[in-house]
Amino acid sequence: MKPVIGITMGDPSGNGPEISIKTLMNENIYKVCRPIIIGDAKCMEEAAKTVEGAENLILHAVHDVKDAEFTPGVIDVYDMNQIDISKRLYRKDRGKLGEIMTDEELKAAYKESHMMCGEAAFRYVEKVIRLAMAGEIDATVTNALNKDHINMAGHHYSGHTEIYAHYTGTKKYTMMLAHDHLRVVHVSTHVSLREACDRVKKDRVLDVIRIANEGCKALGIPKPKIGVAGLNPHCGENGMFGREEIEEIQPAIDAAMAEGILIPEKAPTPPDTIFSKALGGWYDVVVAMYHDQGHIPLKVKGFVYNQEQKKWDAVEGVNVTLGLPIIRTSVDHGTGEDYAGDGSASERSLENAVDYAIHMVLAKAGSK
Repeated sequence: MKPVIGITMGDPSGNGPEISIKTLMNENIYKVCRPIIIGDAKCMEEAAKTVEGAENLILHAVHDVKDAEFTPGVIDVYDMNQIDISKRLYRKDRGKLGEIMTDEELKAAYKESHMMCGEAAFRYVEKVIRLAMAGEIDATVTNALNKDHINMAGHHYSGHTEIYAHYTGTKKYTMMLAHDHLRVVHVSTHVSLREACDRVKKDRVLDVIRIANEGCKALGIPKPKIGVAGLNPHCGENGMFGREEIEEIQPAIDAAMAEGILIPEKAPTPPDTIFSKALGGWYDVVVAMYHDQGHIPLKVKGFVYNQEQKKWDAVEGVNVTLGLPIIRTSVDHGTGEDYAGDGSASERSLENAVDYAIHMVLAKAGSK
């Protein structure tokens, strides 16, 4: 049977609804999986009005996965009914609303909208996790949420990864970003740079190397080659620019290699060359020491801006949470509220995330 893929709609004031419509307009997706949106049917109906060619789509609201049709031309929506459309605001609504509202009224309207959207986005994620844990869906794919909005709604998480870890009871996990054959995992993600340096410890680096190794195997790579980035310029230059490579990273590499994990260079690699080597096929995955060290090269490769046309030609890449008992992939971009609702958002990253989720389901099934 084709895998059932649960796709969260993301923040209702963001680009998730319209890129979900664009993705599921492609009939080919139904040849390889059975997709269902976890979100609000009304928001999806509004989004369909902004997408060219979506006039004849049928939005099918359900309250049980078993009631989904999984048919091309019909988008199944697990309807959470969280949103009052009249109160959902985009940032570009400011001018229009400002003409009829005082500054204080406008501020209050945005606060109410953001709290509502944050609550809704959180509930979609919570539901898709519960459906996966119960075995009702085979994998989860998430559209972007706004971290400020979910925190305004009282859910104090720094992102999807931490929500998934909490609701699945996972203690050891990491984020992997992927675009084509470039894959990066992170020792730390959503913390300050100062704190990120403090988190480069042998045990955590070793855990991430192990998770990266198992994550690549989950993608069907039998003997992954792992590159481990240094933290400091020139990997510390034998202690001149920092001792983390000597005292924390190298001991983690030695321990991983003793377990049979393949690290071709047997030592940390300077961060300014490791990603070029990865693009050249030296590694199947790179262990980055902090958020931007890994995110920047992935987005330089996957995000392509057309200077002449003043628009993004590509916004590609996938975010995967490794170490979980369920499969979770995600778009590798934000909510794009400045242009959400006008039908211009690119669906490429969501398509990539769905493809990755399907691949991971099939690889998992093949390993049994």
